[in-house]
Amino acid sequence: MYDEIEEGNGVHCRNLPCPKEKGRYKNPHISDIKRRFWDFLLWQAGKYDHESFKTMPPVGFRYPNPKAPLQESVPSVTWMNHCTFHVAYQGVHLLTDPIWSKRCSPFGFLGPKRLHQPPCDIGELPHIDVVLISHDHYDHLDKSSILHVARKSPQAVFIVPEGVGKWFKKHKLYNFLELSWWQHTELEFPGDIQLRITAVPCQHFSGRGVFGRNTTLWCGFAAQFFEKKTLKKQMYFVGDTGYNPHDFLNIGKNFGTFDLSLIPIGTYLPFSFMSPVHICPNKAVMIHQEVGSRLSVGMHWKTFCLSDEDLQQPPYDLYLAMKEANLDPLAFRVLEPGQTINW
Repeated sequence: MYDEIEEGNGVHCRNLPCPKEKGRYKNPHISDIKRRFWDFLLWQAGKYDHESFKTMPPVGFRYPNPKAPLQESVPSVTWMNHCTFHVAYQGVHLLTDPIWSKRCSPFGFLGPKRLHQPPCDIGELPHIDVVLISHDHYDHLDKSSILHVARKSPQAVFIVPEGVGKWFKKHKLYNFLELSWWQHTELEFPGDIQLRITAVPCQHFSGRGVFGRNTTLWCGFAAQFFEKKTLKKQMYFVGDTGYNPHDFLNIGKNFGTFDLSLIPIGTYLPFSFMSPVHICPNKAVMIHQEVGSRLSVGMHWKTFCLSDEDLQQPPYDLYLAMKEANLDPLAFRVLEPGQTINW
């Protein structure tokens, strides 16, 4: 399972699980993440204000977003909000980090509040076969949304990072599979369709309470769709991540190219506070290139205010980054909530 590959510079990189120390997971490529409560208070008190440079889009700027007719026989992806996507492939339906709650918080009256309504009621979703959960933060593991999906689609399999299964058991949900980095599971569906899900590394952290920091894993997912055992499509759900020059090159070398990548573009100011665990649009474009993505879609923006950049800054910064890289902006889409495209 843990294969050794050779990077372009001759350095061997192994597909290893996330290291642990004293029962807590650690990011292997950075020494420490200063995200304690004291650091949060310093941010709120203005310590990092000098780093929150805001690139103001020109008046009337809109990221290119042509509306093309949908082809029913071609896989589709719908951006619901934040990091929630509905992905459809030949009758198989996936959902990523579903959140329909008004706040991403342990409290219904406190915490980041939704800035726009979901494009549909959660009850209007089709049957769901697979739900990917990237980590246990409240904007990614939303209790009410998870319980609703489990009730409506009892056959749905929740694929979660190592350690998150304890949360599911606590809420009497047992149809889940835990994966560590580079572990995979395979699922069978009617029509001789097979789905292989592999948990892949990302650079983040976890915790839903004072004492739970990094006691559960965080990850991204690579989804490979097979028909009659022939690989047809590959999708990459990045999850929350900071950038490092190892993981994404390695993922690209392992999987070759991705037909669809779901990549964060928001929550990046102030830089020194956010960059260890979140990427800016420039880094999102680098990931897009390093994993060989044919089509990427931006996420982790617009729905909740979790950082200092303006609401419309991520699409504009992404547009500038794509232009700087001499890439067509239509290779990295910015969708409206509820918008569906083929991939």
